Amino acid sequence: MALSSELQYKSVAELSSLLKNKELSPVEMLDMFIARIEERNESLNAFVFTDFEGARERASTVEKRLLDGEEVGPLAGIPTAIKDLFDFKPGWPSTFGGIRAFKDNIVDFYCTYAERVEAEGAVLVGKTNSPVMGFRGTCDNYLFGPSRNPFNLAKNTGGSSGGSAAAVADGLVPIAEGTDGGGSIRIPAAWCGLYGYKASWGRVPFISRPNAFAGVNPFLFEGTLTRNVEDAAIGLNALAGYDARDPYSLDQDADFTASLKKPLKGMRIAYSPDFDVFPVEKEIADTVGSAVKLFEQAGAHVEEVNFGITRDQRELSDLWCRLILPINIDTFENFKKQGVDILSDHRTDLPPEYIEWIERGYQMNVLDMNRDQHMRTEIYDAIQGVLQDYDLIVTPTLASHPVDNADDGNTVGPAQVNGVEVDPLIGWCLTYFTNFTGHPSASIPAGLSKDNLPIGMQIIGRRYADEDVLAASAAFEEIKPWQHIYEICKNRTLIGS
Repeated sequence: MALSSELQYKSVAELSSLLKNKELSPVEMLDMFIARIEERNESLNAFVFTDFEGARERASTVEKRLLDGEEVGPLAGIPTAIKDLFDFKPGWPSTFGGIRAFKDNIVDFYCTYAERVEAEGAVLVGKTNSPVMGFRGTCDNYLFGPSRNPFNLAKNTGGSSGGSAAAVADGLVPIAEGTDGGGSIRIPAAWCGLYGYKASWGRVPFISRPNAFAGVNPFLFEGTLTRNVEDAAIGLNALAGYDARDPYSLDQDADFTASLKKPLKGMRIAYSPDFDVFPVEKEIADTVGSAVKLFEQAGAHVEEVNFGITRDQRELSDLWCRLILPINIDTFENFKKQGVDILSDHRTDLPPEYIEWIERGYQMNVLDMNRDQHMRTEIYDAIQGVLQDYDLIVTPTLASHPVDNADDGNTVGPAQVNGVEVDPLIGWCLTYFTNFTGHPSASIPAGLSKDNLPIGMQIIGRRYADEDVLAASAAFEEIKPWQHIYEICKNRTLIGS
């Protein structure tokens, strides 16, 4: 069939059907996406590494399987991408979020996403931009610069999976990997008008060495960024499942696409405009407040609730920073064992805000860490308390609209929201609570601002109730579809045009 620019906004399910019906070959499809990447990535700075030759080899392999009449899954032949952070494919570089000292660093192992989607026949085309060590909710670094929001190139995508979000929203790939330690899937999903899904803790294996237990403080996740809910369910089917290398991996099988038809009738939804403690911009609060009422059209009951959280939001964002410091420090110590002393010899590769937190981390003791787990438990209990009486929790995903990109490689979020001081790294994100707790959560497009910038709504389910979150998301998408918003991205002016 003739290659059309419209194909680049088709879903994974639609593209898979074209391949299986032999209306389009995997190589033709890949070449179409490569052409779009070459045309549009300069504007976005979404991809920071590409391997088109290797991708064509993999696409050719899938094409032979299809021609031989082999049965393949829905990801076979589908172009996708992984982040340039703790996300690996053998032979590909990894800069850990744009650390200049690692610009030529090559790895020889897989992350879960790359390993599992390649096993399903997906075609990895490259790696996407991330901030240094993922330690912020924006996407920028000194090596590659900021990722640019396809809805407004002056704005940031959000992070840390910012390059992946830009690539999917702009039709460079239909699905991409995100990782999430404090909202890094859901934050850029909210700012780039995507569906970002973070599964229950243990649902998707998190494989880490030399410390197999590294992903618990806070809970760290691999997941997907897509333009619709069905594609996220397809992605979760590929990613979920037991892996003996992960001591927390759930030994459960499920077809998550089946949950998309689960009725919402009788479901009880707890709505919070601010998680008790966050200042939220009025336009965001109003948009999400209106959007949550739409669940009642699907038969759910929506009720505003309080969680009883009494800590200041700044205490809690500082808590997130402290909890994630040990894995960061351990990573730097491992780098040092391999002959690269980042903190001593490449200090200027790191943003000053990050260095400040790393130095604090080296001063922490066991009592400090234990007190932090007590505070974390308060948030866990607050969320669990609400979910005793409700099936789902809905909040805004973020407290603010996308920020302008800086020109120095160090874009941060807002320092104030509604006149209240917040941590510019993570304090404007209502996402990191479920990294404390492990609950499944998603960001779904709730609407557009008056400036045509996306606004995200967060949906949180009971632990291990991924089907409920996906069912509610699918019901909302049916009531308030958002595919039309990508016309803004498609019609934007390209750099150099």
